[in-house]
Amino acid sequence: MKEVTIYTDGACSGNPGPGGYGTVLIYNGMRKELSGGYRDTTNNRMEIMGVLKGLEALKHPCKVTVYSDSKYVVDAIEKGWLANWKKNNWIKSNKEKALNVDLWKRLLVLMELHDVSFRWVKGHHENEENNRCDQLAVQASRQSELPEDIR
Repeated sequence: MKEVTIYTDGACSGNPGPGGYGTVLIYNGMRKELSGGYRDTTNNRMEIMGVLKGLEALKHPCKVTVYSDSKYVVDAIEKGWLANWKKNNWIKSNKEKALNVDLWKRLLVLMELHDVSFRWVKGHHENEENNRCDQLAVQASRQSELPEDIR
């Protein structure tokens, strides 16, 4: 199984507001950068979208390590929150409806195709790839004529 490293970040100007995601995929010394944005979205949606776009870019099942500065994304997976939300019909432990269910459902499908682990990195710090993802996300959020974020 190919081993791929994915770095992701999301950005939003206002929350909600125009936002973007940035993703860097690294495999065997090669890299691919992805980015995109939406005109009325949230930072958390863009954080998830960065992961989705990275996993969707893979053409075959892979062993993937995802690096993200989003505790929301990393903890949802690594602490089992996402699995519990799904098991409880997308209701969180505080009895509130889970947010971003459309994106989480897409992520769960992709995680069945790949062997995925998540690692948290401190954002806006010394991680060169995370900083690059932030640049891509911010640039994407500033594009004109951004599409609607369909929920």
